[in-house]
Amino acid sequence: MSEQLSKVEADRKLLRDAQQQGPGALLSAFVRLSGPGWLQSAITLGGGSLAGALFLGVLGGTSLLWLQLMAIVMGVIMLSAISYVTLSTGEKPFQAINTHINPVLGWGWLIATCMANMIWCMPQFGLCYDALRKNLVGSQAIGDSDSAKFAVSGMVLVAAAIVVLLNGRQGFAAKVFDWFLKALVGMVVICFFGVVVYLSIDGALDWGAILAGFVPDLQQWSQPTGDVAGLVATLPPSLQEFWSGKIVTEQRAVMIGAAATAVGINMTFLLPYSMLNRGWDKPFRGLARFDLSTGMAIPYVLVTSCVVIASASSFHAKVDDSFRSTELAEMQKSPMFEKGRKLLEARLLHESADFAALDEASQLERIAALPVAEKQIASSLIKRDAFQLSESLAPLLGQNLANLVFGLGVFGMGFSSIIILMLINGYAFCEMLGKPQGGAAHVVGCLIAGLAGAIWPLVWSGDTQFWLAILASSFGMMLLPIAYFTFFMMMNSSTLMGKEKPTGVRMLAWNLLMGVSVLGAVAAAGSAIWEKVTPIFNEHAKQNEWLGGLVVSGVAIVYIMLVVVGFIAKSKRSVA
Repeated sequence: MSEQLSKVEADRKLLRDAQQQGPGALLSAFVRLSGPGWLQSAITLGGGSLAGALFLGVLGGTSLLWLQLMAIVMGVIMLSAISYVTLSTGEKPFQAINTHINPVLGWGWLIATCMANMIWCMPQFGLCYDALRKNLVGSQAIGDSDSAKFAVSGMVLVAAAIVVLLNGRQGFAAKVFDWFLKALVGMVVICFFGVVVYLSIDGALDWGAILAGFVPDLQQWSQPTGDVAGLVATLPPSLQEFWSGKIVTEQRAVMIGAAATAVGINMTFLLPYSMLNRGWDKPFRGLARFDLSTGMAIPYVLVTSCVVIASASSFHAKVDDSFRSTELAEMQKSPMFEKGRKLLEARLLHESADFAALDEASQLERIAALPVAEKQIASSLIKRDAFQLSESLAPLLGQNLANLVFGLGVFGMGFSSIIILMLINGYAFCEMLGKPQGGAAHVVGCLIAGLAGAIWPLVWSGDTQFWLAILASSFGMMLLPIAYFTFFMMMNSSTLMGKEKPTGVRMLAWNLLMGVSVLGAVAAAGSAIWEKVTPIFNEHAKQNEWLGGLVVSGVAIVYIMLVVVGFIAKSKRSVA
C-alpha cells in the first residue's frame, strides 16, 4: 500500500510540475500517465464493434460513418462526467448513488453490469476461437468439435487470467499491463487501417463520399441509404415498398446495435473504479478527459471507420458474376446463393402468392431470372462473415500474410475484451459484497466472468443464445440511459458534489452536453426495447419472439416501478 501511495504522490507531483512548465510538458505527462482510457478502448473494440461496423458498411456503405462517431462522442461526454464526479468526490459511485440518488438505480446498475459481463464474454471467446481456426492456426490443426472449442477457450482463459492478475499489482507489473493493452489496441488499429490504406492506394475508395458519410443524416432511420437507395428507386412502387421495408428494418437494428457497442453499461462501471484503484483524485481530472479522448475515442473511431469503409468497398451492393447471372446453374455457384435465395423467395411471394404453388425447380428458375438490381439489394441484406474482410489485404500482402495480420487484429479485439470484462466483474463483485478491491472477492468476480465466457460452446447457440441475447441487450440498453441520467443527477447534486459542483457557464455546458447524450441513449434504448416488445401485438410472431417480448416488457415495468418506489422512499427519508 505504501508503494502505491508513493507512486500516486509521484504522479500527482508530475502533473503539478507539468502544469507550471506549460502545454508541452503537460501533454508529455498525460501520455506517460494514461491508462483507464485504454482499458475502455480494449473493451469497446470487441466483437460487437467489429460486427456492428461490418454490417453498417454492408448495408449502408460509407453513408453511415457518422453513427459510431456520434455514439462515441456522446459516450466520452458521459464518461468524462462520471470521471469528474468520481475524482471530485473520491466516493465509489455505487455507494454514492445508493446514498444520494436512489438505491434501486445503484443496484440495477451493478446487476446489469455483472449480467452483461458474463453473457457478452461468451462471443469474445468464440471470436478468439474463430480467429485461431480461420486465420492464425488453421481448421485442420484445431478442428471444429466442442472439445476443440473448450480446449482453446481454456487456454485463452488462463492467458487472460494471468494478464488480469497483473493489473492488481502496482509498479512494474501494472506498467506491463498498460503496455500490453496499448499494444493490443495499437495492433487492432494498424491491422484495420492497413486494409483502408491498400484500398486507397488501389484507387478503390471515393474519399468525397467517405467524408460526406461523417455528416449525420437522421432520414436514414426511415429510408434506405447508400447505393442501395438508388437501386430501390429504379423499381416499381410495389417493389420499392417491399425492399424499403426490409432494408429499413435491418438498418434500424444495425444502427442501434452499432451505437450500443460504443459505450455499454459495463463501461460506465469500469471507468470510475479503474481510476480509484490507481489512486487518482482531483488533480487527475484533466488527465482523465485526455485519456478518454486519446485512449478510447480515437482508436475506436479509426478502427470502426476503417471496418465500415473496407466492408462497404467489398460488400455494399456488390454481387459476384455468378450471383448476377440469369442462368440457374451459374447462379448456384455463388457462395451467396443460399442466403440470398431466402430473401429473393420472399420478394417473389410478395409479388405473387402463386409462387408458393410452383415446384422447386420452377421457383429456382424464377429466382435466377430476377433483375441484377434486386440481387444487389438482396446481397446487402446478407449477413457476412467478418473474416471475409481479410481477403481485402490479400493482393497487398499475399493470402497467408493477410490471414495472419487480420487474424491477429481480430484475436486482439476478442482477447482484450475478455480481459476487461473479467476485470469489470471483479470490481462489481467487490462492491456487491462490500469487500476491498484487489482481494479474494475481486479474483472470484474476474474468474466467474471468464468461466461463464469459456463455456460458450454449451450456451451461445440456438434458442439459448436467443434468450441470453434478449435479456442482456434489452436490460443493458434499458439501464444505459438510466445510468446516464443517474450521473446527470449526480453532477447536479449539491449534497454529493459540494463545492466541487460546477457553476455558471460550466454547469450550463455540462448539462447541455450530458442532456443531449441522455436523450440519445433514451431514443436508442426505447427503439431497441420496442423492437423486442412489438411481437406481443403480432399474431404471426414466433413463440420465442412473443415470450421474449413479454419478458422484456415485464422486466421494464417492474424495474421502473421499483425506481419510483426508491425515489419515494428517499424523499420520505429526506423529509424525516
